[in-house]
Amino acid sequence: MNLPAIINSTTVKLKQRYQQLFPGVLVAIIVAVSAQFLADHYQTPAMLLALLLGIALGFLGEEGKTVEGVRFTASTLLRVGVALLGVRISVSLLSGLGVEMIALIIGSVALTIAFGLLISNWFGHKWRFALLTAGSVAICGASAAVAISSILPKDERSEERLAFTVMGVTVLSTLAMIIYPIITRAFQLDDFSAGLFLGGTIHDVAQVVGAGFTVSEQAGESATLVKLIRVAMLGPVVIIASLVIRRYTPAQADGNRPPLLPAFILGFLALAGLNSFGYIPSAVISLLSGISSWMLLTAIAAVGMRTNLKQVLSVGGPAIALIFVETVFIAVLILLGIYFLR
Repeated sequence: MNLPAIINSTTVKLKQRYQQLFPGVLVAIIVAVSAQFLADHYQTPAMLLALLLGIALGFLGEEGKTVEGVRFTASTLLRVGVALLGVRISVSLLSGLGVEMIALIIGSVALTIAFGLLISNWFGHKWRFALLTAGSVAICGASAAVAISSILPKDERSEERLAFTVMGVTVLSTLAMIIYPIITRAFQLDDFSAGLFLGGTIHDVAQVVGAGFTVSEQAGESATLVKLIRVAMLGPVVIIASLVIRRYTPAQADGNRPPLLPAFILGFLALAGLNSFGYIPSAVISLLSGISSWMLLTAIAAVGMRTNLKQVLSVGGPAIALIFVETVFIAVLILLGIYFLR
């Protein structure tokens, strides 16, 4: 086959793929834009609204011309959005904190995940759900849930567990945004310590920023810095978990295993590395960070469209209790760390 024929064949396939995906991707984008509009006007987390609106339009993920596009958005675009989070990370982030504080943040992430795995049986859940929830609580909420979900062995409840976790950590993160600044005042934390507590405990970046700057500008800046260090833990945690899962869990029914190292995590690490060496201009960082936020919002809307609400709610009270206990654990851990180190 000559070159023109190859180009023509490729063009036809791309056009067909575009026509196949466009309706579903467009619907997910519309839901995401609607969620952001409502969030801006009613001070409600956009991620939670996107998920709930998506669930309300669940029929679009089950039949019709939108199915393929919704599936693509909930998987591929989701992973690209997580990969682009890497532009927010750089080694220079660490320069604003001492070694003890950095050790506290990293240790709290590891201990929260270990705690979740340890207590999950008490709540009637196995290690997969425990790793998903504890990793989300420990690192960065919905984004961490997406990344960790990609390396877990799949079954018929995988998407429901992911949707439940996204919903749970987003709701708790919103409550924390309101309650935790009050806690910082009750414990008479200075601005830096308040920022450390807020950034080290609240699940989602947006809520960290909101809570931090309600205390003071310095608290907001230190909270954002601490939170981004937690986000930087996403790559190492996923790599380690992936290696352990492949080593100790059997192959799935189709003979496949979760990927050793998902491509989007490689992208995350590559962008973080490039940013650490100063190879990414600030304007590009801002652009890619914004694109990442919109991709994640759109993808969460698509996850909602592929989710059965009854099945999500059937996860039950023990699952809610598990996420709540993990959230309390990391809050107490960080608070104790602050008192011992300051």
